Amino acid sequence: MSTPVTPSSDRVAPSPVSVGPLDPVAPRYGGGSLADVLPSALAVLGVPGAADLLGLAPRLAGVRRVAVLLVDGLGWYQIPTAAPHAPTLAGLAATVGRPLTCGFPSTTPTSLVTLGTGTSPGAHGVVGFNVRVPGTDRVLSHTNWADDPEPLCWQPVPTQLERARAAGVAVTVVSRPEFAGSGLTVAANRGGDYRGAADADELATAMLTALTAGTGPTLVSGYHPDLDRHGHLSGLDSEPWRAAATEVDGLLARLVDGLPSDAALLVTADHGQLDVPAADRFDFDADARLRAGVRVLAGEARVRYLHVEPGAADDVAAAWSAVLGDAARVLHRDEAVATGWFGPVPEEHLSRVGDLVVVCRGTSAVMATRSEPPMSSRLVAYHGADTAAEMTIPLLVVRG
Repeated sequence: MSTPVTPSSDRVAPSPVSVGPLDPVAPRYGGGSLADVLPSALAVLGVPGAADLLGLAPRLAGVRRVAVLLVDGLGWYQIPTAAPHAPTLAGLAATVGRPLTCGFPSTTPTSLVTLGTGTSPGAHGVVGFNVRVPGTDRVLSHTNWADDPEPLCWQPVPTQLERARAAGVAVTVVSRPEFAGSGLTVAANRGGDYRGAADADELATAMLTALTAGTGPTLVSGYHPDLDRHGHLSGLDSEPWRAAATEVDGLLARLVDGLPSDAALLVTADHGQLDVPAADRFDFDADARLRAGVRVLAGEARVRYLHVEPGAADDVAAAWSAVLGDAARVLHRDEAVATGWFGPVPEEHLSRVGDLVVVCRGTSAVMATRSEPPMSSRLVAYHGADTAAEMTIPLLVVRG
């Protein structure tokens, strides 16, 4: 049986969130973000040079095995909604939970690579869900990415898993079988032995098996996608979403109960979500004012990247600002980079960001009902922007 680690300082204590769910939140790279989770885990395991940016090592002294579980869509602001259906989750959040931020944009591909590399999005270059391939009019969807562009070229930063393995740590990645070998998996998780798990039960079994397989330092990274999927399809607090929250709770209970005495479990997420009502939806394909001057539309509904015709940036920015009004901020690329949303952005990654970046406020979104897959515009919940509901994620720490 495992027990939560009771925090002994304000740095890791449960922290009340003092902003509203629709207020903007900046990513806290370097000590309070998803990028800091694996470096801190490696420091616990004694990997030379690993930075314990989250202050975990004093509380996890003697831990030789670390499991990191990322629950897709489990935002900090969604935990109270899930609590009636997920008592284990609620108890851990109340006793050993603290909020972190994901990176920007608050979307799955960006966050998976941020977790895996321990770096901000600007550094690793996976700066959105859909990104224009520089020098072309092609839009790369990172969730449908095989080997073009070549993953090691598109995302050249070594992963924390590679670093751990080089230091003698046994490293295993457990995720859905269909994700094995994908471009996104290679970009985020190269360096780990891959184990397929088709559902929550298989995920728990595979993670615990890998965690207990040897006697040396061990790192296991697991991924569970269903809460996010049901939020997208049915909305937050829908019956399918509640059932998915209950499933997450059972997964957590199994992992907590199965932890060896020299192990720790870190639970986090890639982003939160919010429902987008029909009245707050704009349609790029149905509004000639939004289409004018835009050569390539990328990003996703809550954060749009506009690659424009030469010399058209100011006119396009003015048109989008007029149409969207208070529903979004429209920034030129250099303005968006200067906010620090992406962290430092090297020259080779700059053109993956749009000439203009449109970040939705409140519960607004910009759909593309004809130029993107139809299902993308039929979802209920979305994420990607910088509101607290989307950006704020949990870190739960349990040790055996």
